[in-house]
Amino acid sequence: MDWTDRHCRAFHRVLSVRARLYTEMVTANAVIFGDRERLLGYSPQEHPIAVQLGGSDPEALAKAAAISAEWGYDEINLNVGCPSDRVQGGNFGACLMRDPALVARCVATMKAAVAIPVTVKCRLGVDEQDPEVALDALADAVLAAGADGLIVHARKAWLEGLSPKENRDIPPLDYDRVHRLKARLPDVPVCLNGGIATLEAGETQLAHVDGVMLGRAAYQQPELLLRVDSVFFGEVDPHPDAFAAVAAFEPYVAAHLAAGGRLHDITRHMLGLFTGRPGARAFRRHLATEGVKPDAGLDVLRAAVDEVRRAEERRSLVA
Repeated sequence: MDWTDRHCRAFHRVLSVRARLYTEMVTANAVIFGDRERLLGYSPQEHPIAVQLGGSDPEALAKAAAISAEWGYDEINLNVGCPSDRVQGGNFGACLMRDPALVARCVATMKAAVAIPVTVKCRLGVDEQDPEVALDALADAVLAAGADGLIVHARKAWLEGLSPKENRDIPPLDYDRVHRLKARLPDVPVCLNGGIATLEAGETQLAHVDGVMLGRAAYQQPELLLRVDSVFFGEVDPHPDAFAAVAAFEPYVAAHLAAGGRLHDITRHMLGLFTGRPGARAFRRHLATEGVKPDAGLDVLRAAVDEVRRAEERRSLVA
């Protein structure tokens, strides 16, 4: 939430043609009653794209799913894994791990409302739950209701005692538990999420599951997405390097600026692009200081990229 907005996704799509992109979680009632262009709007090039819904009212979720399908999404994903305080207060997200029957009703109503796949993203369990029991109970319930696949964050969520931020790191990862789920459900698409920091680590997981989801790694180090198409799909990567990717992204940035948008709306999602390379700090600093100005344009983005080019040229001369 607040990260993978349409500008972030458009940027990531430039880096990989094949990866499936997921929206921020949006609540069912927001979709029904809110600004749909702001909540659901996306660019055609973002396909394949899934909308992630939050909620616990089966009828509201069915309406939101139908609206999302009308907007052209390729998948409806129900979030049963988010541990935020706001989610707990609304009785959705990870707290629904305690009520598999309700989640199953939500899935069944959404399946009845749309023709596209409906999937569920969950945790191993919450608080005092035994992950062996809790994960199987949720999986069996939603699959019986017609769910088309599962995305499992391989951690429990501690709703009592840990903050949402701490829930992303402190509960230990248990990939083996997800592997056992997949072994028990050989015909069900199971995707693993949580703690995967490199493409190589993700590729290793494909010996046990059907797919991997990258969250923070994709956001914090987006340059790694440049190899997704070759590593996971055996296809030619869309761009040879990050410089070429930024150049290819410029028309999207220009169109946003021409429509009255601000450069920072987009470049805030690009700050991690050159992480670990010479000039990366100068790149971030330039965007952070100049990119936030109301009149910032493409020249600011180009100047930030030039910081990296110059730093790499200096390093090559020294070498």
